[in-house]
Amino acid sequence: MFGYVMANLPELSKQQKKRYGAVYCGICRAIRLRAGQMGRLGLSYDMAFLALLLMSLYEPEETGGRKACMLHPKRAWVDNEYVQYAADMNVALAYYNCLDDFEDEGKLTAKAMAGVLAKGLPEIRERYGRQCDAIEQCLQELKALEKAGCDNPDLPASCFGKLMGQLLVFQEDMWSETLYRLGMALGRYIYLADAAVDYRRDCRKKQYNPFLAMGTGLDWTRWEQYLVLAMGRCTEHYERLPLVQDKKILDNILYSGVWVEYRRRQGRKASVEENNGAGSL
Repeated sequence: MFGYVMANLPELSKQQKKRYGAVYCGICRAIRLRAGQMGRLGLSYDMAFLALLLMSLYEPEETGGRKACMLHPKRAWVDNEYVQYAADMNVALAYYNCLDDFEDEGKLTAKAMAGVLAKGLPEIRERYGRQCDAIEQCLQELKALEKAGCDNPDLPASCFGKLMGQLLVFQEDMWSETLYRLGMALGRYIYLADAAVDYRRDCRKKQYNPFLAMGTGLDWTRWEQYLVLAMGRCTEHYERLPLVQDKKILDNILYSGVWVEYRRRQGRKASVEENNGAGSL
C-alpha cells in the first residue's frame, strides 16, 4: 500500500535530487543498523517524505557522509533524529505488514521477513509506543472493516488515515494537531489510490476493495474525486506549517509526485490486467 508518496524526479533540480537521495539513503542506512541488511527490503519513499517534513519543520542539526552502501559507493547520506525516526517507523510498518501478509495469504517469505524485523521492534516500541500501538490498532480495525465487506470507502480510508496521522506526529507540541490532520488526509489518499489501482485485480481475485463493495462498477472519475478531496485537505494543512528548508522538494511530492506515481501504477496495473484477459472488468 505504501510507495505512493514520491517525488516527481524529472521536475527536481540536480541539487534537490541529491538532497532527496541523501535523505532516502540516510533512512536506508539507519534501517540497516536497526534491522540488518534484510530489513532494508521494506524501505519506502513515503518515509523520506516523513523525514523531510519533520526536518523542515524542526530544522535539526545534521551529520552525514558519503558511500551510503556497497551499491551506492558515491552517494551521500544524512542523519539526524528525524531520519532515525523515519527508519524506526519504516521497520514497524514493514513488520506489521509482513504479519498481515502471512495471516491473510500464508506467505512464508512474509513470515521470515517479520522474524528479521522483529529483532529491532522492542527498542522501537520502547521509544515510540504511541505510534506502534496506533499501527497495530489501526491495521486491526482496517482488517475488521475489510472482512465485513464495508461498502463505505470513507471508513477504511479514515482508519488508515488515523495511522498516518499518528506517524506524522513526532511529539506533542503546537504543531501536532496540524501534522495529525495532514497525515490523516494523506493516509486517506494512499488507501483510496491503492484501492483504485487494485480494482481490476481485486475483481478478478474476488478480494475486498472499497470501490468494488460500493457496487458502482468501474468509475475512475468518481474515485478520483475522493483522491482530489483527500489531497486538497492534505495540502491545506501542509500550507499551515512554517516550512522553508526543503519545501520545494515537499511541494514537488504533494502537488505533483503523488499524482505521477498514481498514474504510473494505474497504467501499469491496467496493462497487466489486459494482458491477463481482464481488461473488460
